[in-house]
Amino acid sequence: MGIGRGVVMARTLNVSNGDKVRTEVLPRAMESAPLVRRLVRGAVEAWELQELAPDAEVITAELVANAVQHARAAAMRVTVRRTGERAVQIAVFDRSRVLPFLKSPAPEEVGGRGLGIVDALAHSWGVDRLPWGKRVWADLVALSAP
Repeated sequence: MGIGRGVVMARTLNVSNGDKVRTEVLPRAMESAPLVRRLVRGAVEAWELQELAPDAEVITAELVANAVQHARAAAMRVTVRRTGERAVQIAVFDRSRVLPFLKSPAPEEVGGRGLGIVDALAHSWGVDRLPWGKRVWADLVALSAP
């Protein structure tokens, strides 16, 4: 299955409280990561928060990598939401109920650094348990005035 054929939904939503949301459901595969990074970059640039783009892309890649590695369903949802004038939240939803946690890997370990990177770059981050899985999210705040 190619990535283009695996896209279940891609749309921009305007919700009633005026926040803007962009969301996509994609195959739970590393090949989805470039599409998700473009989604996030496009959103922050459209909202004139370009300074968040580099960190937002790295955070998104780490959250997607965790979902790809640890979840079991065929798809995952990625959402980027404007949460304030200078703030966004990136979230990855998957159907695994196993919650991620911040690790301190030894220098010789290959993996286990993803949430450490998210923790270093994000203003805040967390995990919400859902009846069918979880949502792992990260908030980013632009420091400079527009």
